[in-house]
Amino acid sequence: MSIILNETDRRMAEIAEKVEHGERLSKEDGVFLYGSDDLLTIGQLANKVNLRKNGKKVYFIENMSLYFTNVCEAHCAFCHYRRDEGEEGAFTLTPEQMFEYIDEHLQPGMQEFHITGGHNTHVSFDYYLGYVRALKQRYPHMSIKAHTAAEIEFFSRISGLSYKEVLQTLVDAGLSTLTGGGAEILSERYRQKMGVGKATTEQWLEVQRTAHSLGMKTHATMLYGSIETMEERIQHMIYLREIQDDTDGFLVFIPNAVQPASVSAGIKRRVSAFDDLKTIAISRLMLDNIQHIKAYFINLGTQITQIALTYGASDVHGTIVKERISHAAGALSPEGLTRDELVFLVKGAGRIPVERDTFYNELKVY
Repeated sequence: MSIILNETDRRMAEIAEKVEHGERLSKEDGVFLYGSDDLLTIGQLANKVNLRKNGKKVYFIENMSLYFTNVCEAHCAFCHYRRDEGEEGAFTLTPEQMFEYIDEHLQPGMQEFHITGGHNTHVSFDYYLGYVRALKQRYPHMSIKAHTAAEIEFFSRISGLSYKEVLQTLVDAGLSTLTGGGAEILSERYRQKMGVGKATTEQWLEVQRTAHSLGMKTHATMLYGSIETMEERIQHMIYLREIQDDTDGFLVFIPNAVQPASVSAGIKRRVSAFDDLKTIAISRLMLDNIQHIKAYFINLGTQITQIALTYGASDVHGTIVKERISHAAGALSPEGLTRDELVFLVKGAGRIPVERDTFYNELKVY
């Protein structure tokens, strides 16, 4: 009996053949996968790639999210966290104010401060530099993961320093790595339409290249689920893949779903689980040169995160303690998880939990 494949099946079979032989997928391949409703096959292919790269190990870190300021010059359409100076709920904390929060929540075994904040024009670059230095002096054992590439562009603008000078100054003060945010969707059409009042696509990519040239390892995100096209999502991944070819500087890719404005937002205002899992899987297939794809439980929820571990993800982020940006919008997930909960979550998916440091050095295998 002869089996005649239709065009869709033939394309999927060609992609499966490429994956089997470790060949790089094209932009057209990625767009085709987004157009396919064959989630199981896409997931199986991504799982195969991930098992090849990472085995059954899934990584997490004991970390703490910190927020020094939510005052921001940008008015991005998707952000419900930012405030104007003087507006109710606006804050800009001193290191001493932050120490109080840290000392209350710091646990033995914590490895990392994860710092996110606004582009606050009411303070100078010295403010940001000062808290990095203060944290490193008071908590020398903690790595400091702080500032997006967009924030580095902002610091360059307010200080008159080049990207390289800004980065080197922060590293000298104690910065370990950049966070992955500010990328949103790396498309100027998207950035203009969504009012992304921060670094352009080219500036964001240039900061990453500069950081990698200094020997820094960094992170990269994608904020999907609003007005972007599937072509723009894939192009976003290709931009990162091209930099990684040149620098090998990205540790992990973190696709994040846009959150609605309110926790009471209905199902039609949320990114579907189908899209979440497809995006994790396609990220794993397209980004062949980035070691890890992160399933960020804050945005996905714990159960989809667990399923994502068989769709190409090899990282579930960390303990966090109290996440505030996604929860300023409509995130339904916990604000943080304990080490035991993360271990439970990973083991429940039939995977091996591995506690790591910022740079994916293994600290403990559970």
